Amino acid sequence: MAERILRRTLATVSLSVALASVTVKSSGCRNIPECRNSFSSCEFHLNSNIMSASNGAKEKSYSKARTSPYPGSKVQRSQVPNEKVDWLVEWQDYNPVEYTAVSVLAGPKWADPQISESNFSPKFNEKDGPIERKSQNGLYEIENGRPRNPAGRTGLVGRGLLGRWGPNHAADPIITRWKRDRRGNKITHPISGKNILQFVAIKRKDCGEWAIPGGMVDPGEKISATLKREFGEEALNSLQKSSAEKRKLEEQLHKLFSQEHLVIYKGYVDDPRNTDNAWMETEAVNYHDETDLVYCF
Repeated sequence: MAERILRRTLATVSLSVALASVTVKSSGCRNIPECRNSFSSCEFHLNSNIMSASNGAKEKSYSKARTSPYPGSKVQRSQVPNEKVDWLVEWQDYNPVEYTAVSVLAGPKWADPQISESNFSPKFNEKDGPIERKSQNGLYEIENGRPRNPAGRTGLVGRGLLGRWGPNHAADPIITRWKRDRRGNKITHPISGKNILQFVAIKRKDCGEWAIPGGMVDPGEKISATLKREFGEEALNSLQKSSAEKRKLEEQLHKLFSQEHLVIYKGYVDDPRNTDNAWMETEAVNYHDETDLVYCF
């Protein structure tokens, strides 16, 4: 993927919570880790990127998509004050900057052509061949042939670093296990008395934020396949293991991803790459490793 510019670091983060009460939300940063056998106990936050009907909540959850400069460039967005984010608020003087990265305009297989190209007729708000152009948040508006970001104005039009016009779908596997002592007993927090839940996270080099090891959904690919592929490729491939050990881990991973799972969140993501015409969406799914099936971390 174009954005694979990460420092290869992987950690297992401990949370003093019960699984039933966990709500982990995807961050705007995503993709490629490398495994390092390290554990940390901390108060761990991935920024909430969920759309909200509340104006105050929406302002807080819609900040990354308005930051400047745009990632990987010196492009400055037009400033959009909180009260002007909503498309329902009239703003005749709104003059967003146009920007699509050269890497996207080069026409890689993961990117759409420009809207102006005569042979490009995307079917927005529906399945367009193998490409999913439906949004997890429902129908979105089309204005002058371009899809309009359902969360509001970003100060920038075009696609930036994103390949697809409209929603760009990702998947985030949240792999959890209970923290245990050497005898296999669950460890409880000394104050709350609750079992400590751990999950796999990565730290990115480009933005310095912690994130879930997810990635983009390929055209025609099922979410379940993306979750397994991304975690396998991005997390496990970097382990210093022999071929035989890696094969065994792959088998264990297959068993883990064949178990019951819980969809934590699906929908819009407040991502710094978002524009008025292209935005990130994700489906975050929890796979709980109750028996320490995958024990590499």
